[in-house]
Amino acid sequence: MTNELPSSVAAIDLGSNSFHMIVCKLENGKLRTIDRLKEMVRLASGLDEDKNLDTKTQKRALDCLKRFGQRIENFPAGSVRIVGTNTLRTAKNSKQFIAKAEKALGHPIDIIAGIEEARLIYQGVANSLGSNADSRFVMDIGGGSTEYIIGIDDTAHTKESLHMGCVTVSNNFFPDGTISKKAFKKAVLFCQQKLAPFQRMFNSRRWDEAIGASGSIRCIHKVLIATQWSNNGITKEGLDKLVSHITQCSHVTELDLPELSEERLPVFLGGVAVLYATFQRLNIEQMTVSDGALREGLVHDLLGRIYDHDIRSKTVETLAEHYHTDKDHSARIQQTVNNILSQLDSSCCSKGQRKNITQFLSWAVSLHGIGRDIAHSQYHKHSAYIIENGDLAGFSRQDQRLLATIVKTHRKRFSRSRFKELHKPWNHDAPILTIILRIAILMHRNRHTNNVPEFTISIQSDSIDLKFADNWLDSAPLTQTDLEIEANYLEVADYNLTFS
Repeated sequence: MTNELPSSVAAIDLGSNSFHMIVCKLENGKLRTIDRLKEMVRLASGLDEDKNLDTKTQKRALDCLKRFGQRIENFPAGSVRIVGTNTLRTAKNSKQFIAKAEKALGHPIDIIAGIEEARLIYQGVANSLGSNADSRFVMDIGGGSTEYIIGIDDTAHTKESLHMGCVTVSNNFFPDGTISKKAFKKAVLFCQQKLAPFQRMFNSRRWDEAIGASGSIRCIHKVLIATQWSNNGITKEGLDKLVSHITQCSHVTELDLPELSEERLPVFLGGVAVLYATFQRLNIEQMTVSDGALREGLVHDLLGRIYDHDIRSKTVETLAEHYHTDKDHSARIQQTVNNILSQLDSSCCSKGQRKNITQFLSWAVSLHGIGRDIAHSQYHKHSAYIIENGDLAGFSRQDQRLLATIVKTHRKRFSRSRFKELHKPWNHDAPILTIILRIAILMHRNRHTNNVPEFTISIQSDSIDLKFADNWLDSAPLTQTDLEIEANYLEVADYNLTFS
């Protein structure tokens, strides 16, 4: 991120059914939408039996992203947020596709977990729809997953993401658009079974207002209003009439419903089945429809990052408190990390990475010891496992893997191979971050003192050189021994640590 605030920001949602982009003008800390783009790519339909995205679907998706890329080609780094959802979480070859997609867009793509997707959807709804309700229930039907959230004001408190969506349900129960009462009943039952474990959690007694987001729900709403089967949002009675009409047809081409476009037709039945099952299982009588969804949530999340209100920092603080970390010890390590960073020039990291490096190192300092709450032995591995596998608000899967890799490698054996699988440019920068963290922690082996001597450090390629005041190491035999051990660990990984 540059120090100068961007004049415009953009968010792109690479959904399992549609790709969406929203472009906003940033004016006095507020957002004004100036452009929207949407294309139905049906990414989920391109998954083969081995969970790989087929070539035809990849081409369709990349052609769309090239068009999106032209719209944001002059946007500076940090002003665009792009996320992939269920299908890109699932596809075995998603890494290869993402590399091509990032080239087409000119900006990095984050893969987010279902729970993070739910949080962002709620943010989008909360910032797009005025409501006086004390507690809101929000649902979003995507192509491959459906998110359920209960929140108050702009904070999501209960979140779930279920593996059912308009594309997957349509493909599994209505192949080639064929309809039967038996198939529709099976589709609804499938969705109800998915939702059953969460029925009590999201039951209508636990919230005041139901709100629907996503293209599927907006389309169903338009159909119900146009047919006059509902006149106030989506009602249970209106859905009953829609389902009755659907099950009297033998093919989607016979539906003949107003406001149902040719483009939406192939996935319409799956969306109806998911929504109908949800109304029945959760005892919903009426649902309001929101224009805001994931991309609006992304934009507001990005706004927080731009103005230094990054939700990830709050997440780290909460996690550190939960696992009872030693805040004073972390503060001392952070001070030494800052000292090291102040001495290093830009050649030690990729261009434009300085802010990100400072941020991730700070988070690693705060979280490196959380595994001690589980067991002291191999605590760094426990810490890394929690970071990589937890539902951490604001973090993408790549963020969590990066942070977990740094934390896992902050002590003992230094394995360079761990960093090779990280996304660019972190596969190049993360080893240096980890070495900085290792040295800072080593300097605070005595956990209850600020007695760290002045030292200078230089890092050039694979060489790290530390210099202390004359004769200080002779008076600190434990630190000298620790540095010798560290030099041996790094030497195995082809790094040369010298100290004097």
